[in-house]
Order: sequence, then C-alpha cells, then structure tokens
Amino acid sequence: MRVLITGAASGIGLALAGIVAKKAAERGCLMLVDRDEARLHEAAASLRGTGAKIVASTADLLDPGAPARVVEEAGRQFGGLDGIASNAGIIQSAPLTELASPEFDRIFAINARATWLLGKAAHPLLKESRGALVATASVSAEHPTPPLGAYSASKAALVMLVQQMAVEWGPDGIRCNCVSPGPTLTPMTAPAYANPKLKQQRESNIPLRRLGRPEDIANAIAFLMSPEGAYISGVNLLVDGGMSQCLMPATGSGGGH
Repeated sequence: MRVLITGAASGIGLALAGIVAKKAAERGCLMLVDRDEARLHEAAASLRGTGAKIVASTADLLDPGAPARVVEEAGRQFGGLDGIASNAGIIQSAPLTELASPEFDRIFAINARATWLLGKAAHPLLKESRGALVATASVSAEHPTPPLGAYSASKAALVMLVQQMAVEWGPDGIRCNCVSPGPTLTPMTAPAYANPKLKQQRESNIPLRRLGRPEDIANAIAFLMSPEGAYISGVNLLVDGGMSQCLMPATGSGGGH
C-alpha cells in the first residue's frame, strides 16, 4: 500500500505507520507527515527496518497550502496513493466564553479543513487507485465535552465532512470513513492522565475499564483503509471501549420513562 499519514510522529499516527509498514513490508510506501521535524525523523528511522519505503515530510497543516504539497510529494515519490490517514489534530481547553476567535479558527483549520484539503488534492490519485481516506475524529464529535467546545464542534464538522466526501466521491471508487477514539493515552493526553485520580475516574466510566492505546485506534484505521474494508464507506466507527453506551448507567437510572 502507498499511504500518507498525518500526525505521524507519535501516538496514533506512529502506531498506524508501524502497523501498515509491517503488513505491507517490501510492498509498502509510507509518507509520514508532522510539524515536529525532530520527532518525525525519529519515527521514520524507527520504521526503516520493516522493509517498507519510508519518506518523512515536515509540514504544518495550519498552512492551507501544506496538504496539497505533501500529497503531490507522495504521489511523485510513490507513483500514486492508495490511502490517506488524516490523523493530525489539536486540542484547546477553554470555555466558549473565553475562547479567542483566532484559536477557534486554528482548531477548525487543523481538525477539519486539513482533511478536506488533503482529500481534495488527493482525489485524482485515490480515484485512480480506488483508494480510501480515513480521518481521526473523536467521541466528542457526538457528545458535548466542556471545556472543549471548539474541539468538539470541529470534530463534529469533520465527521459530516467525511460523510459528505463518502457520498460525493463514492462513484469515483473512493471510500471515506472516520474513526472516533474515546479516552486514549497518547503523548497529547499523557500530561492529564499523569494524575492518577483523573486516570482512575476516566477508566471507571469505560466498560472495559481501561484507557485506549494508540494501537487500538490505529488497528481500526488500518482495517478501514485496507481491502478488508472494501465495502465500508461513510461510517464513523467508535473505538471507545464501550464508553458511548453508558449514558443511562451514568445517570443511575434503572429504566422507566
């Protein structure tokens, strides 16, 4: 597979790169994209023993020209593209009454606009390969999550954007899906979960009683991008240990009206 992964220097993106590289081995071609140049090159070096062709491209997806540049580079290096994992994202903790307009725009630009621009630029390549795009959303796309109002709204926009892509680009043979992680232990969330009390409280609200691992999310993305998911398009796959099913248990309700 010829795959482009954004947010690839750590966490879910790096876990996905490892899964794809090992499965594809000598037939694999991976473009790893991240704004953290040092960590990106460390990530690329860690995967070079797999036999896959690994290319690292430093880019900040806040720049509206960056998605087209990395897609063009991947297409040139690999002779086409079979899949895009739009995984880069940012989080900003602030009540809506205190959030500044530039920060709101920045969150939407990276969490939603970047996926549209990646897909738009890659459309001819994905049409040729009958490929797939998978975006990393969040359970917060469907559940208000104070004080992450802009983050939740941006992920909700992302889910609808990808569903729109699935409908518009399906006739071109392009599949588009989302994966929505629940609480997951990644470098971005590690500082919060360093608090044992918070970690225990979060895990107690998850039926499987543990936080997600990057590999849990990455395996779902890899499946949706692979030939095994060839008839799946327009879905938002929740990967949350069952947490999203716990509204009624959380209220202590045993039924009734």
